[in-house]
Amino acid sequence: MTVDAAGMAKYLGDWSGDHHGEALAVLRPASVAEVQAVVRLCGKLGLGIIPQGGNTGLVAGAIDIETADSVVVSLERLNTIRCVDADNFVLQADAGCILQTVKDAADAQDCMFPLALGAQGSCQIGGNAASNAGGINVLRYGMARDLILGLEVVLPDGELWNGSSGLRKNNTGYDLKQLFIGSEGTLGIITGVELKLFPKPVRTETAYLGLASLEAAIALFRQARRASADLMSAFEIIGSECIALARLIDVRLVSPVEAPVHVLIELSASAAIDLRTLLVDFLTEAMETGQVIDAVLAESSAQAKSFWAIREGLVEGQAKRGYHVRTDLSVRISDIPALIDRARRFVAEDHRGWLPLAYGHAGDGNIHFNVLPPEGLDEREARARGTDITAGLYRIANSLGGSISAEHGIGRTRHRTFMAGLAPAHRRLIGTLKNALDPQGLMNPGCLLPATETAP
Repeated sequence: MTVDAAGMAKYLGDWSGDHHGEALAVLRPASVAEVQAVVRLCGKLGLGIIPQGGNTGLVAGAIDIETADSVVVSLERLNTIRCVDADNFVLQADAGCILQTVKDAADAQDCMFPLALGAQGSCQIGGNAASNAGGINVLRYGMARDLILGLEVVLPDGELWNGSSGLRKNNTGYDLKQLFIGSEGTLGIITGVELKLFPKPVRTETAYLGLASLEAAIALFRQARRASADLMSAFEIIGSECIALARLIDVRLVSPVEAPVHVLIELSASAAIDLRTLLVDFLTEAMETGQVIDAVLAESSAQAKSFWAIREGLVEGQAKRGYHVRTDLSVRISDIPALIDRARRFVAEDHRGWLPLAYGHAGDGNIHFNVLPPEGLDEREARARGTDITAGLYRIANSLGGSISAEHGIGRTRHRTFMAGLAPAHRRLIGTLKNALDPQGLMNPGCLLPATETAP
């Protein structure tokens, strides 16, 4: 247990540096039994419990930014790979295992776990489950909830529920694990996960493309999806305005194309399929018809990594600039051009001097539309203006029938907006579920639902 300010510091701030919280103590149980004991003790004392994985979230889901009367329960010491069953393509792990460790364990058995995030070297698999993490491979493999076969969860009363069986098909009533996936620690503490593995790809082809417009990019995606017969694992859109941000991290990062819209496309296969010819033929036709302005195919894995470094670097570059508006919007794929066009016009007309950035997992409709304040603007003023900008961007997404959270979750930064947008029946069902499983309201209080929504 840690109670001194210096020891708790790393558990009370998020990756972005935007949010800082408070806690009575940080607890680091080393076994499932210890997690149960912690939960039971907190129940007796009436203390809020904030489950925490790698603390790489961006919505203050794992830190208390509103009160100081809870304890943080870090799962970092529960970090064992329990088993890798390559015959059945199943991996079991403690919730505190780093995602990269999980991926490496699968790789060592000639398998693949496809969840891929920028934070995979520090985020934990239990947190990935609790937040229903997304990433670059959702297009082909789905969100975290699509990759989880079972969970082990310590319930709010300290009882252990084990929902792991290794079965791919089990149609026996309610799928209880889905209650906890995406619940952000508000219904229990995930202590173990059972994951789907896949055959490890033996071929991967990556191309970096330049296109004239967002409309052209979405049209290309539709054609590529059909032409690749579901071998496409990623289709990322990057607005050209984002490239300079990547170079803040590494000045050697240079985009291989010059165009208003950049696209990263990746195909992969585990069988001996000629992906190169498939991709070359498709892109040749797209260039002949003028859809694609320029295209560079990776000639090596190192070159492919250099392409992805641009995508990853632009995120770090924004963080280096300091405070900025960060969104995680989702719309139908066909509505992506309208979303970005309306958002850009909104910023240009109502918030002159602010720099809009558009990029994201366009293959699944997820666009990160972020906005940087003018350099030198007072941070207090920037944050105040940022609140207005965020609300405006949410309105635009909602007007298109979209979502304010594609993959980052709700946490404490979006809970009021989230609840305000729900239909009465939806809101009632969420409250009923929370109160039934956590009648004391001690599991991650204030996360996902404002505290007033969780009173019995």
